[in-house]
Amino acid sequence: MLKIETLVGNRTDPHIHDRLHHLEHHGRVETVTLPAADMARRRLRITTPSGEELAIALPREEKLFDGAVLLLEHARAIVLRAEVERWLRLQPRSIADAIEIGYHAGNLHWRVRFEGENLLVALEGPVEDYLARLDPLLAGRTVPSSIVSDDLAA
Repeated sequence: MLKIETLVGNRTDPHIHDRLHHLEHHGRVETVTLPAADMARRRLRITTPSGEELAIALPREEKLFDGAVLLLEHARAIVLRAEVERWLRLQPRSIADAIEIGYHAGNLHWRVRFEGENLLVALEGPVEDYLARLDPLLAGRTVPSSIVSDDLAA
């Protein structure tokens, strides 16, 4: 098991990018994809596509991010990528609906963000589960909803 205790840098940093580019041409860069919900963690275990186990244990001041270089050696590199996150967009029709939906989302500890007057809930499971939890709350109300991916929700 390879222990990662600090990040090398960002894959877009000029001095790192050139080295990664060379390694990519030789098939020596592994990309590890992590669910967006796990990007806030500093301690976790993941497995590379080749089956190597990584134990990530970062100090408090370091955070994982999309494009973080976990390992950069002469003969290989490991780069972290974040999965595209999906969001449930809820469009409350009134202030009362917005407050009630926001209160409910908070009680369920859902990760949320706002887009104008819309509430976006991060989908960390099947969308049906989220809609089922909202159904009793929204019974008889018209609250339009849609699913968006992270790149469209921003």
